[in-house]
Amino acid sequence: MHDPAETAPLEALSPTSPQTVPSQPVRLAVIGAGPAGLTLALLASTRWPEVQVTVFDARAADKDVSADPRTLALSLGSVQLLQQLCTWPAELAQPITQVHVSQAAPNLLRGLLPKLNLPQAEVRIRADEQAVPMLGAVLAYGQLVAPLQAAWAARCAAEPARHRMCFGTPVQALKDVAGGVEVDAGTAETFDLAVVAEGGVFAEQARKAVSRDYQQTAWVGSVTLDGHAPTGAAFERFTRHGPVALLPLKPAADGTARASLVWCVDSRDDPVAPLDATQRRIVLNTLLSDAAGQVLLVGPLKSFALGLNAERGLVTGRQVRIGNAAQTLHPVAGQGLNLGLRDAWSLVHTLRGAADLDAALRRVAWARAPDRWSMIAATDFLARSFTWQLPGLATARGLGLAALQALPPIKSALARQMMFGRR
Repeated sequence: MHDPAETAPLEALSPTSPQTVPSQPVRLAVIGAGPAGLTLALLASTRWPEVQVTVFDARAADKDVSADPRTLALSLGSVQLLQQLCTWPAELAQPITQVHVSQAAPNLLRGLLPKLNLPQAEVRIRADEQAVPMLGAVLAYGQLVAPLQAAWAARCAAEPARHRMCFGTPVQALKDVAGGVEVDAGTAETFDLAVVAEGGVFAEQARKAVSRDYQQTAWVGSVTLDGHAPTGAAFERFTRHGPVALLPLKPAADGTARASLVWCVDSRDDPVAPLDATQRRIVLNTLLSDAAGQVLLVGPLKSFALGLNAERGLVTGRQVRIGNAAQTLHPVAGQGLNLGLRDAWSLVHTLRGAADLDAALRRVAWARAPDRWSMIAATDFLARSFTWQLPGLATARGLGLAALQALPPIKSALARQMMFGRR
């Protein structure tokens, strides 16, 4: 049965109720004006009346971010959060109405499955079966950041004494000081709290407390499809090299079906790099399940190194890290940004009205730990499993998918965690 709390207003979902309002306003610095940082700033502005927010980012305020084509996959919980902030560009986003996760049968079993009537190695999750309008949605990075940035600029213009946007102002250093954090962005300024929300990609990051190089490469771009698959269907296929995912995009102007591609392979023996677009199309069509239809065209692809890079906790003194600044994950589950948005939500709704900021920050660290570490552990296990050379491993993984499909309560629990996080 659908839990109405999962679509309740943000106020009803708050883990803590407002307490005594401090006599002095809390000065909050947000470093990074990506989706997580801007969402945090807007949440704080609307839900935390005693806070003053300054957002720092290296990019200029007049830079057009709307054309950034990087693809983002958002869970239903993230969509609902952005809807309540009035920043969700529904007309640009493609809802995900079903997810199909499968694995090609090992050679030993491929011919026996139909003859023995054995279950297929696949899991299908549908929005209507979960009594929700969508499981999530897909859109471009620029399509999400542009309305968030416009909303923040409008908030700063409406309350200039309370909020600032310091764009074109890269933060060079953070320093703990008594009762706060010194932010050096050319000029040193002290804040009660600093939240780092800019993470970057794995290859460019300094190594954190928990780090692992998977020695895998993700090739990402877009493809056109023959339209055989249902509208809004997302596909993930486990192969011996790694997972291949297709995330549905809005159809082209002429109605052509499109999808965002994430193709993960072994970096040490990369089978994708030497191929041209035609060869990549042919190989993809041998890897993907029949349910996805046929890939007709593969656009230009970019490659990124994959790894795990995570802090042990979100909070260190008066410094907090959220999103990719706290945990950079393998894209196998597509949960990196969703974790960051849940970090932002929990932070604001725990700190607002708190008389003791340090005690409230400790509550944030404890409250976020189960959601963070369950997702870190799950993605790390899946990512590493593709590098293990163990007899029967692929068969065991396929049987696990088949068992999950056969157990609706467990499948539903998994779907809820992917949509709303661990609660």
